[in-house]
Amino acid sequence: LSPGTPEFRVRDRVRPFPDFPVPGVLFRDISPLLKDPAAFRTLIDLLEDHLRTSFPKIDFIAGGCLDSRGFLIGPPLAQRLGIGFVPIRKKGKLPGPTESVSYTLEYGKAELEIQSDAVEPGQKVVIVDDLLATGGTMCAACELVKRLKAEVLECLVIIELKPLKGVEKLSSIPFYSLLQYD
Repeated sequence: LSPGTPEFRVRDRVRPFPDFPVPGVLFRDISPLLKDPAAFRTLIDLLEDHLRTSFPKIDFIAGGCLDSRGFLIGPPLAQRLGIGFVPIRKKGKLPGPTESVSYTLEYGKAELEIQSDAVEPGQKVVIVDDLLATGGTMCAACELVKRLKAEVLECLVIIELKPLKGVEKLSSIPFYSLLQYD
C-alpha cells in the first residue's frame, strides 16, 4: 500500500502486539483506528464504497459478537447504507426466541445466537467483523443467517490473517478483506 492512500491510512492505525493473548501470537489491534475519527471515517468510507459497488441491494448488515469489535463497524456501515443492523451474539445475550449454533474454537467450543425474527427468508445480508482468523466464528454466523433462510451476500472484515486460512472454511461464500497480513 502506498502512503497517502485511504487503505494506507487505515493500515497505519492497526497496531501489532507480539505475544498477545499467548506467546507466539501477533495480535492486530484496531484500537488506534477507533481512536482516530478521520481514519475510522476512512475505514467506513472504504467499506461503504466496496458494498455499494458490489451489491445493488442489501437488506441488513449482521455482526457483533463475532467479536465485540464487530459492533463498532457494523452499525455505522449499516447507517451509511440506509439499512438495518442485526446483532449476532454469544449464547444467552439476546432476548426472545433465538437460533443458535455451536462451533469449535482453537481451544474449545462456543455458541452464537441470532433472534429468530432478525431476518426474513430471502433477505440479503452482509456479515461484518473486524478480523478473520481461523474462520470458525464467521462460519457459525453464516450458518445462523442461512437457518433463517436469508441469503449471505458476503462476509466482510477489516483484517484477514492469511496464514490461518480462515477463508477456506467459508467455501463458496463470497469474502472481502480490506487488509491482509501474512
